[in-house]
Amino acid sequence: MRYRYFLLLFLLCITYYGHAQERAIPFNDPRIHYMGRIAMTDSTAQLCWTASTVSLRFDGTGVSALLKDERGDNYYTVVIDGEPVSTLHLDSIKKSYTLASGVQPGQHSLELFKRTEWAMGKTWLYALIPDDHTTLLDPLPVQQRKIEFFGNSITCGYAVEDTSGKDRGTAPYENAYISYAAITARHFNAAFNCTAKSGIGITISWFPLIMPEMYDRLDPGNPNSKWDFSLFTPDIVVINLFQNDSWLINMPDHEQFKARFGKTAPGSDLIINAYKNFVQQVRGKYPNAYIICMLGNMDATKSGAPWPGYIQKSVDMLQDEKIFTLFVPFKGTPGHPSRAEQETLADSLIRFIDEHIHW
Repeated sequence: MRYRYFLLLFLLCITYYGHAQERAIPFNDPRIHYMGRIAMTDSTAQLCWTASTVSLRFDGTGVSALLKDERGDNYYTVVIDGEPVSTLHLDSIKKSYTLASGVQPGQHSLELFKRTEWAMGKTWLYALIPDDHTTLLDPLPVQQRKIEFFGNSITCGYAVEDTSGKDRGTAPYENAYISYAAITARHFNAAFNCTAKSGIGITISWFPLIMPEMYDRLDPGNPNSKWDFSLFTPDIVVINLFQNDSWLINMPDHEQFKARFGKTAPGSDLIINAYKNFVQQVRGKYPNAYIICMLGNMDATKSGAPWPGYIQKSVDMLQDEKIFTLFVPFKGTPGHPSRAEQETLADSLIRFIDEHIHW
């Protein structure tokens, strides 16, 4: 009897799997839209960067996705009809995940948003699987407004979900969906790329890579994998960097200090020129974009800190009327920005864009 039960269960699973395979829509179907620097291989879409997004429209009641995570560390926010409805924690084995199930019949939009950064590993999307009553629709027209963010942990939403006060930046507590970058992009209904990594700086980082060395990568962990800048031309570029530099240049015993500077901390001229050179690199890729050189809201903008002045001098030297500075005051609390403090950053940036940029 037990043998018959397991045989029946096995046959049902095989039948279901075969049926699902028949309905599977491959990752490169034109009805699937991607946002961010997504690496396309012969068999998958590879998601690495913060805020990488898979979006689609469907008519029906449910959709699943066939996914595999590199280490099982990544988390995704599922957004249906503009509202976040659930969080997916992926496994390191290839399997199907329900994105939407039992929704009211009709037309819906769906997004799968990568809330964790590339330090958590890659994710591979193989296919989408509509349920029996669902059909994928053509995507909506591409958003006309575009923003690119170059940033660090603040932009990644590091520890934004940690309400314990411990400022934990591990995967469960990071959520770029509620970072100032994503809030700002949604406010303007803008597509956005988030070229960000916790701990990164312009002159020095907490690890061997600095932003000028990785800003042009498609696969952030591969120096030979280059991003095609013609694929995404932002109207606005926001650079929010220097927070990590502000700590590390005062840590002569740190291995990255020794690797970058030897025994002598960089002077103001080196710091100013490094920032200016990076902005020039960005300007070279996006000759017509507005560039906002932003800093805040951690202690690099506390009263008396030299870092806003370094940025202002760099920008003044460039003499470019489409490059601005925005300094958001120190939030006055320890650790990384909370959800409310991310919203304060977004409010400052949104207000600045409204007042200074016509797009």
